[in-house]
Amino acid sequence: MSGFADSVSGFYSKSAVDQLLLLGWYLEAVEGKASFNSTTMRTAFEQVGVDPPNVTQYLDRLAKKKPPQLVKAGGGYKLAGSVRRSYDTKIGGNPSVVAVSKLLSDLPSKVPSLAERDFLVEALNCYKVKAYRAAIVMVWNLAYDHLMEWLLADQARLDKFNAAVPKRFPKKNDTISTRDDFEEFKESEVIAVCRTARLLGKNVVEILESKLKRRNTVAHPSTIVVTQAQADDAITDLVNNVVLALSP
Repeated sequence: MSGFADSVSGFYSKSAVDQLLLLGWYLEAVEGKASFNSTTMRTAFEQVGVDPPNVTQYLDRLAKKKPPQLVKAGGGYKLAGSVRRSYDTKIGGNPSVVAVSKLLSDLPSKVPSLAERDFLVEALNCYKVKAYRAAIVMVWNLAYDHLMEWLLADQARLDKFNAAVPKRFPKKNDTISTRDDFEEFKESEVIAVCRTARLLGKNVVEILESKLKRRNTVAHPSTIVVTQAQADDAITDLVNNVVLALSP
Protein backbone atom coordinates (compact mmCIF):
# COMPACT_ATOMS: atom_id res chain seq x y z
CA MET A 1 0.00 0.00 0.00
CA SER A 2 2.89 2.37 0.61
CA GLY A 3 3.78 1.95 -3.06
CA PHE A 4 0.35 3.28 -3.98
CA ALA A 5 0.69 6.31 -1.69
CA ASP A 6 4.09 7.12 -3.17
CA SER A 7 2.67 6.88 -6.69
CA VAL A 8 -0.06 9.47 -6.01
CA SER A 9 1.31 12.97 -6.51
CA GLY A 10 1.29 14.97 -3.26
CA PHE A 11 -0.35 12.21 -1.23
CA TYR A 12 1.47 13.06 2.00
CA SER A 13 0.58 16.75 1.81
CA LYS A 14 -3.12 16.14 1.20
CA SER A 15 -5.79 16.61 3.86
CA ALA A 16 -6.78 13.69 6.07
CA VAL A 17 -10.10 13.48 4.23
CA ASP A 18 -8.42 13.24 0.82
CA GLN A 19 -5.97 10.65 2.12
CA LEU A 20 -8.81 8.61 3.60
CA LEU A 21 -10.78 8.65 0.35
CA LEU A 22 -7.70 7.69 -1.65
CA LEU A 23 -6.95 4.81 0.70
CA GLY A 24 -10.60 3.80 0.52
CA TRP A 25 -10.34 3.70 -3.26
CA TYR A 26 -7.22 1.54 -3.04
CA LEU A 27 -8.93 -0.89 -0.66
CA GLU A 28 -11.88 -1.23 -3.02
CA ALA A 29 -10.30 -1.02 -6.48
CA VAL A 30 -6.96 -2.72 -5.90
CA GLU A 31 -7.45 -5.04 -2.92
CA GLY A 32 -11.05 -5.84 -3.90
CA LYS A 33 -12.61 -5.17 -0.49
CA ALA A 34 -16.40 -4.75 -0.53
CA SER A 35 -16.23 -2.30 2.37
CA PHE A 36 -13.89 -0.92 5.04
CA ASN A 37 -14.32 0.06 8.67
CA SER A 38 -12.43 2.16 11.17
CA THR A 39 -10.01 -0.67 11.98
CA THR A 40 -9.27 -1.33 8.33
CA MET A 41 -8.72 2.35 7.65
CA ARG A 42 -6.45 2.89 10.65
CA THR A 43 -4.31 0.00 9.43
CA ALA A 44 -4.20 1.54 5.95
CA PHE A 45 -2.96 4.87 7.34
CA GLU A 46 -0.31 3.08 9.38
CA GLN A 47 0.86 1.09 6.34
CA VAL A 48 1.56 4.29 4.41
CA GLY A 49 3.38 5.82 7.37
CA VAL A 50 0.74 8.40 8.33
CA ASP A 51 -0.62 8.82 11.86
CA PRO A 52 -4.33 7.92 11.63
CA PRO A 53 -6.75 10.79 12.28
CA ASN A 54 -9.98 10.19 14.24
CA VAL A 55 -11.08 7.64 11.67
CA THR A 56 -14.40 6.75 13.27
CA GLN A 57 -15.43 10.40 13.33
CA TYR A 58 -14.27 11.00 9.74
CA LEU A 59 -16.14 7.98 8.39
CA ASP A 60 -19.35 9.06 10.08
CA ARG A 61 -19.04 12.67 8.86
CA LEU A 62 -18.28 11.70 5.28
CA ALA A 63 -21.32 9.40 5.25
CA LYS A 64 -23.56 12.22 6.52
CA LYS A 65 -22.36 14.84 4.04
CA LYS A 66 -24.76 16.04 1.37
CA PRO A 67 -24.09 14.55 -1.03
CA PRO A 68 -22.39 11.74 0.91
CA GLN A 69 -18.84 10.76 0.07
CA LEU A 70 -19.20 7.41 1.79
CA VAL A 71 -22.17 5.07 2.13
CA LYS A 72 -22.72 2.31 4.67
CA ALA A 73 -22.19 -1.21 3.40
CA GLY A 74 -21.51 -4.63 4.88
CA GLY A 75 -21.06 -3.44 8.42
CA GLY A 76 -18.67 -0.72 7.28
CA TYR A 77 -18.44 1.88 4.54
CA LYS A 78 -17.60 2.16 0.87
CA LEU A 79 -17.07 5.10 -1.45
CA ALA A 80 -20.21 6.75 -2.77
CA GLY A 81 -20.76 6.01 -6.45
CA SER A 82 -19.77 9.47 -7.69
CA VAL A 83 -16.60 9.47 -5.57
CA ARG A 84 -15.62 6.00 -6.75
CA ARG A 85 -16.16 6.95 -10.40
CA SER A 86 -14.12 10.10 -9.95
CA TYR A 87 -11.13 8.20 -8.54
CA ASP A 88 -11.54 5.45 -11.12
CA THR A 89 -11.05 8.12 -13.77
CA LYS A 90 -8.22 10.00 -12.09
CA ILE A 91 -6.25 7.06 -10.73
CA GLY A 92 -7.73 3.92 -12.22
CA GLY A 93 -7.23 5.43 -15.67
CA ASN A 94 -3.51 4.93 -15.18
CA PRO A 95 -3.14 1.12 -15.17
CA SER A 96 0.53 1.45 -14.27
CA VAL A 97 -0.31 3.12 -10.95
CA VAL A 98 -2.73 0.38 -10.00
CA ALA A 99 -0.71 -2.57 -11.28
CA VAL A 100 2.63 -1.45 -9.88
CA SER A 101 1.16 -0.37 -6.54
CA LYS A 102 -0.54 -3.72 -6.11
CA LEU A 103 2.57 -5.56 -7.28
CA LEU A 104 4.85 -3.64 -4.94
CA SER A 105 2.61 -4.19 -1.94
CA ASP A 106 2.36 -7.94 -2.59
CA LEU A 107 5.87 -8.78 -3.76
CA PRO A 108 7.80 -9.37 -0.52
CA SER A 109 5.33 -11.96 0.73
CA LYS A 110 5.48 -13.86 -2.58
CA VAL A 111 9.26 -14.25 -2.68
CA PRO A 112 10.14 -17.44 -0.75
CA SER A 113 13.83 -16.72 -0.22
CA LEU A 114 14.41 -14.50 2.80
CA ALA A 115 17.64 -13.13 1.31
CA GLU A 116 15.88 -12.27 -1.97
CA ARG A 117 12.97 -10.77 -0.05
CA ASP A 118 15.23 -8.44 1.93
CA PHE A 119 17.05 -7.40 -1.24
CA LEU A 120 13.75 -6.73 -2.97
CA VAL A 121 12.56 -4.55 -0.10
CA GLU A 122 15.67 -2.39 -0.54
CA ALA A 123 15.03 -2.12 -4.28
CA LEU A 124 11.42 -1.11 -3.67
CA ASN A 125 12.55 1.51 -1.17
CA CYS A 126 14.62 3.04 -3.99
CA TYR A 127 11.56 3.03 -6.23
CA LYS A 128 9.41 4.68 -3.58
CA VAL A 129 11.76 7.66 -3.28
CA LYS A 130 11.95 7.92 -7.10
CA ALA A 131 15.52 6.64 -7.31
CA TYR A 132 14.54 4.84 -10.49
CA ARG A 133 18.07 4.16 -11.72
CA ALA A 134 18.95 2.41 -8.48
CA ALA A 135 15.67 0.46 -8.48
CA ILE A 136 16.27 -0.82 -12.02
CA VAL A 137 19.85 -1.85 -11.24
CA MET A 138 18.88 -3.61 -8.02
CA VAL A 139 15.93 -5.47 -9.52
CA TRP A 140 18.13 -6.60 -12.41
CA ASN A 141 20.71 -7.87 -9.89
CA LEU A 142 17.95 -9.72 -8.06
CA ALA A 143 16.63 -11.32 -11.25
CA TYR A 144 20.07 -12.35 -12.50
CA ASP A 145 21.01 -13.76 -9.10
CA HIS A 146 17.76 -15.71 -9.12
CA LEU A 147 18.55 -17.07 -12.59
CA MET A 148 21.96 -18.33 -11.41
CA GLU A 149 20.43 -20.00 -8.37
CA TRP A 150 17.74 -21.55 -10.58
CA LEU A 151 20.38 -23.08 -12.85
CA LEU A 152 22.40 -24.43 -9.93
CA ALA A 153 19.35 -25.88 -8.19
CA ASP A 154 18.84 -28.67 -10.72
CA GLN A 155 21.63 -30.89 -12.07
CA ALA A 156 19.76 -31.71 -15.27
CA ARG A 157 19.36 -28.00 -15.93
CA LEU A 158 23.02 -27.41 -15.24
CA ASP A 159 24.07 -30.26 -17.54
CA LYS A 160 22.02 -28.74 -20.38
CA PHE A 161 23.63 -25.38 -19.74
CA ASN A 162 27.16 -26.77 -19.76
CA ALA A 163 26.48 -28.82 -22.90
CA ALA A 164 25.29 -25.67 -24.68
CA VAL A 165 28.34 -23.54 -23.79
CA PRO A 166 30.66 -24.84 -26.58
CA LYS A 167 27.75 -24.74 -29.05
CA ARG A 168 27.14 -21.08 -28.39
CA PHE A 169 30.74 -20.06 -27.68
CA PRO A 170 33.14 -22.54 -29.36
CA LYS A 171 36.21 -20.89 -27.87
CA LYS A 172 34.97 -21.20 -24.28
CA ASN A 173 36.05 -24.20 -22.24
CA ASP A 174 34.40 -23.10 -19.02
CA THR A 175 31.70 -25.10 -17.28
CA ILE A 176 29.49 -24.25 -14.32
CA SER A 177 29.46 -26.32 -11.15
CA THR A 178 29.46 -23.64 -8.45
CA ARG A 179 28.26 -20.09 -8.17
CA ASP A 180 31.79 -18.72 -8.50
CA ASP A 181 32.08 -20.31 -11.94
CA PHE A 182 29.60 -17.77 -13.30
CA GLU A 183 32.33 -15.15 -12.97
CA GLU A 184 33.86 -16.59 -16.14
CA PHE A 185 30.77 -15.55 -18.08
CA LYS A 186 29.29 -12.17 -18.91
CA GLU A 187 25.64 -11.79 -17.99
CA SER A 188 24.77 -11.60 -21.68
CA GLU A 189 26.64 -14.86 -22.29
CA VAL A 190 24.69 -16.68 -19.59
CA ILE A 191 21.45 -15.55 -21.19
CA ALA A 192 22.69 -16.57 -24.64
CA VAL A 193 23.64 -20.06 -23.41
CA CYS A 194 20.23 -20.44 -21.77
CA ARG A 195 18.68 -19.60 -25.15
CA THR A 196 20.86 -22.17 -26.97
CA ALA A 197 20.08 -24.82 -24.35
CA ARG A 198 16.38 -23.98 -24.55
CA LEU A 199 16.24 -23.67 -20.79
CA LEU A 200 14.15 -20.52 -21.04
CA GLY A 201 11.27 -19.62 -23.30
CA LYS A 202 11.76 -17.11 -26.09
CA ASN A 203 9.79 -14.42 -24.27
CA VAL A 204 11.78 -14.79 -21.04
CA VAL A 205 15.05 -14.57 -22.96
CA GLU A 206 13.87 -11.42 -24.73
CA ILE A 207 12.84 -9.88 -21.41
CA LEU A 208 16.25 -10.62 -19.89
CA GLU A 209 18.09 -9.26 -22.92
CA SER A 210 16.07 -6.04 -23.05
CA LYS A 211 16.29 -5.44 -19.31
CA LEU A 212 20.03 -6.07 -19.32
CA LYS A 213 20.36 -3.36 -21.98
CA ARG A 214 18.31 -1.03 -19.81
CA ARG A 215 20.43 -1.86 -16.75
CA ASN A 216 23.55 -1.06 -18.74
CA THR A 217 22.04 2.23 -19.88
CA VAL A 218 21.05 3.47 -16.42
CA ALA A 219 23.99 2.09 -14.44
CA HIS A 220 26.43 4.78 -15.58
CA PRO A 221 26.33 8.59 -15.34
CA SER A 222 24.63 10.08 -18.38
CA THR A 223 22.15 12.74 -19.44
CA ILE A 224 19.49 10.12 -20.15
CA VAL A 225 16.30 10.73 -18.17
CA VAL A 226 15.01 7.65 -16.36
CA THR A 227 11.26 7.76 -15.75
CA GLN A 228 8.87 5.96 -13.46
CA ALA A 229 7.38 4.21 -16.49
CA GLN A 230 10.77 2.70 -17.31
CA ALA A 231 11.18 1.51 -13.73
CA ASP A 232 7.63 0.13 -13.72
CA ASP A 233 8.36 -1.86 -16.86
CA ALA A 234 11.64 -3.26 -15.54
CA ILE A 235 10.24 -4.18 -12.14
CA THR A 236 7.04 -5.83 -13.35
CA ASP A 237 8.74 -7.78 -16.14
CA LEU A 238 11.69 -9.03 -14.12
CA VAL A 239 9.77 -9.88 -10.98
CA ASN A 240 6.80 -11.55 -12.65
CA ASN A 241 8.64 -13.38 -15.40
CA VAL A 242 11.95 -14.26 -13.75
CA VAL A 243 11.93 -14.04 -9.95
CA LEU A 244 8.44 -15.46 -9.45
CA ALA A 245 8.24 -17.61 -12.59
CA LEU A 246 11.50 -19.56 -12.27
CA SER A 247 11.08 -21.83 -9.28
CA PRO A 248 13.49 -24.56 -8.21
